[in-house]
Amino acid sequence: MNAALAKPAHYLTFEKPLAEIESRIAELQATASAAPGLSVDEEVHSLREKAHGLLVDLYAKLDPWQKTLVARHPERPHFKDYLGLLFTDIVELSGDRQFGDDNAILGGTARFRGAPCVFLGQEKGRTTEERLKHNFGMPMPEGYRKAVRLMDLAEQFGLPVIAFVDTAGAYPGIEAEERGQAEAIARSTERCLTLKTPMVSVIIGEGGSGGAVALAAGNKVLMMEHSIYSVISPEGCAAILWRDPARAKDAAEAMRIVSADLLQLKVIDSIIPEPVGGAHRAPGKAADFVGKAIAEALAELRDLSPEALKRQRRERFYAIGSVGL
Repeated sequence: MNAALAKPAHYLTFEKPLAEIESRIAELQATASAAPGLSVDEEVHSLREKAHGLLVDLYAKLDPWQKTLVARHPERPHFKDYLGLLFTDIVELSGDRQFGDDNAILGGTARFRGAPCVFLGQEKGRTTEERLKHNFGMPMPEGYRKAVRLMDLAEQFGLPVIAFVDTAGAYPGIEAEERGQAEAIARSTERCLTLKTPMVSVIIGEGGSGGAVALAAGNKVLMMEHSIYSVISPEGCAAILWRDPARAKDAAEAMRIVSADLLQLKVIDSIIPEPVGGAHRAPGKAADFVGKAIAEALAELRDLSPEALKRQRRERFYAIGSVGL
């Protein structure tokens, strides 16, 4: 992935006018290639300017459901993309030392801007094979137990923890329940809260339910501009409230799942801007924004003692929802 603004292979429903313009540009360029001497530069330039203006306008006025679609975009950068773009000396560690390994949560040691750290992240996969391997980013109990093991390691060696959240939710199947899914999520959340080293969590796509909170109970919770963070998916909420998953758009608007609302409610600490048109159009630039935000958050926490870190973490979570009180 590079930092250049890319044309996606997949357009979202609200991007149809943009798709038509970019399709016209491609047709003109194909015509010019087939007819040497034919110049379409002026028309292509005009269309590109029009497309850029439309892109800016569309993404400046996204509603919660449209942001949900962007957060789920099939070309949106995943955890492994950010891992490769932001970290060096990566050593992945596997297994929970109890049952097995879970590929929905990846973790290990690395260097972030030259400094050693422990990384954690939920990976969805892209191809069918990868999605099956990573269970579509829905962790099993052993994934959360692996996360706890790696946070223990971070505390033992005094390393900061950097966690990336991107999951529709923890896996809800019977085998996960048999192996103690709820307890594993609770233990991971507890470990985040009791950690004696700095922890920064970044919501890069979907932050779904307890499956997300288990990696997002850090000192600083950052959220990308077009990500979502909620106790349940819009479809799940609509199915419960109205017995109609088709009303997911209404649920998305009612639940306040977008970054601006969550910042106001103090659920998150800051919003990471995205390139025009979303992170999928310029993954390298998006990674630069994420890296800068993580570095700034770690700098704020660097000089805090272990007890001060725990106290800061406790106070930030007590403050959630206290707007105007």
